[in-house]
Amino acid sequence: MKKEQVLFWIVTGMSGAGKSQTINCFEDFGFFCVDNLPLALLPKMAKLCSEAGRPLQRVALGIDIREGGFLRDFLGTVEQLKRQGVDCKVVFLDDDDRSLMRRFSETRRRHPLGTSVSAGIKEERKQLLKIKELADKIIDTTNLTLSELKQRILELLDARNARSDMQLSIVSFGYKYGLPVDSDLVWDVRFMPNPNYKQNLRPKTGRDAAVRRYVLGTPQAQRFGKKFFGLVADTLPHYVQEGKSYLTIAIGCTGGRHRSVVMAEALEAYLTKRGYKVRVHHRDIDR
Repeated sequence: MKKEQVLFWIVTGMSGAGKSQTINCFEDFGFFCVDNLPLALLPKMAKLCSEAGRPLQRVALGIDIREGGFLRDFLGTVEQLKRQGVDCKVVFLDDDDRSLMRRFSETRRRHPLGTSVSAGIKEERKQLLKIKELADKIIDTTNLTLSELKQRILELLDARNARSDMQLSIVSFGYKYGLPVDSDLVWDVRFMPNPNYKQNLRPKTGRDAAVRRYVLGTPQAQRFGKKFFGLVADTLPHYVQEGKSYLTIAIGCTGGRHRSVVMAEALEAYLTKRGYKVRVHHRDIDR
């Protein structure tokens, strides 16, 4: 029987960050899904899937710290799958500590590490650091609705089917709400004049023409844009050559409503003209 190329998405990350919902999203997109499969069974399952053909050609697996040999065997198991010819990608789900604390409190669940919730979150974050660093894609679920999470998963799948070798995302955010944990590059534009101090501009956002004119008309934005946009355009081909599948550029200002939004959309327009397919998300624009 001819073996088919198998695509595995392994979904892992912080307990309470939305693994079950993510697995459900993959299932809605036609994946065969298994949650909490023991790591030792992954190579055997990959062999079974390759022999089964199309019905088991696209698989999503949920694995987390509750699996006994998770930390010890995870990276070795992923390498073994790749040696078997499996197209294996790892999605790491993250969330800020406050949201995780709230979710455990609402569900009255114990943390899998068996300590207090706050101590368990701290220890789990420490133990998972290496896996997070090696993940193909990190998704910050802190402020995501279920529909937004589903859209993120769809974007991952679209990127896999596209001819481009890298999915490029730009995120605007406000420093007062914390850094986006799924960002690869972070730029601070708080040095630019702030439209929030202009009474007629304060209630508007960076999507409004008046705010764009104000921000982009400043010498600071003009000098920064010329150097920053050129630097990004010069380095993107090298990320592609290094085999990076996903790149997220975060641009932050104080509240995430004005300057960062303007610069994120300006960068999108600049890169789109140069043939890149870019997705933009304004994390804090409605706060």
